[in-house]
Amino acid sequence: MPPSNTDTPRTPQQAAPTALDLGLYAGGEAGPKITGIEIVAIAVSVLWILAVVLIGFGRSGNDTPQSGLGTLVSVLAVIVPLALIWVAAMAARTARALRQEAARLQASIDAMRAAYVEQQQRQSMEMKPELAQKLDDLMAKQAAAETQLATFTTLRTAEPADLRAAVPPSALSDDPAQPQPALALLQPAEVEPISVADFIKALDFPENEHDKEGFRTLRRALEDRATERLIRASQDVLTLLSQDGIYMDDLRPDRSRPEVWRRFATGERGRPIAALGGIHDRSSLVLAAGRMRKDPVFRDAVHHFLRHFDRTFMEFEKNASDAEIADLSDTRTARAFMLLGRVTGTFD
Repeated sequence: MPPSNTDTPRTPQQAAPTALDLGLYAGGEAGPKITGIEIVAIAVSVLWILAVVLIGFGRSGNDTPQSGLGTLVSVLAVIVPLALIWVAAMAARTARALRQEAARLQASIDAMRAAYVEQQQRQSMEMKPELAQKLDDLMAKQAAAETQLATFTTLRTAEPADLRAAVPPSALSDDPAQPQPALALLQPAEVEPISVADFIKALDFPENEHDKEGFRTLRRALEDRATERLIRASQDVLTLLSQDGIYMDDLRPDRSRPEVWRRFATGERGRPIAALGGIHDRSSLVLAAGRMRKDPVFRDAVHHFLRHFDRTFMEFEKNASDAEIADLSDTRTARAFMLLGRVTGTFD
């Protein structure tokens, strides 16, 4: 007869099931069944019983029989205090268990918070090489653009003698039979200076895609070297600000007197020109200040824009009337200067 399954010996692996390791979330070890709270309750109960017994012996000489109600009252007088003692003991033990549980929960929360912070720091450390690579690419492109600009400027400012040296001798022959190439660099097209009205209108940019006059004025302003730099810088910061929902048309700055603008053009900074920072839209100021701290590309674009606005306005102020300065202060470019000037502390 084959042996029953109950007689099969257990292997060491089957001796006992392994406990599930819950790690930090496992409950604490079971404490002693009798704690100090129970010991104190037992001692108080014994003292109370002894006190009742002693009082009972003191009254044993009195042979007056008690009624049923009196007996019931005597029993309750003994039992109720004992019940209250043990209710208080159980409440104290429950409170102790709750405090231990709260401590375990707090430790779990602290551990999860620490793990979350560590994960965020690890992710930020992983993102830093990518950010550094983007900044390196941006700086390389900027260096290449400056090199091309320097080369173009050198060709534009070269002397005719240098250009003649660069032309083959056959091209300089006096023989009318030989065709000579046209030397466009020897006779650059003269660009008429932009008018003050067009300059102000260009800094305000076209109203919409149907503003043909605005686009014509903008193209005209881009032909001027100094104005073109300011317009490009202004366009960059306005585009970056719009990514955070900041639009110059939504701002209503305080109008400053032209003499304050003239003091800015003469080099004054800080409190004397504080009236120029007439932007009081708190949300726009907070968003721009936060991006200045976190976004290095935005920060570089802002400083680049402020430098060009400073230089261009110094030249504009020399020949501008008070009315023209007032008109310029109401353009989108001037509002961007007021906003970013407050963020960078120009008016502090």
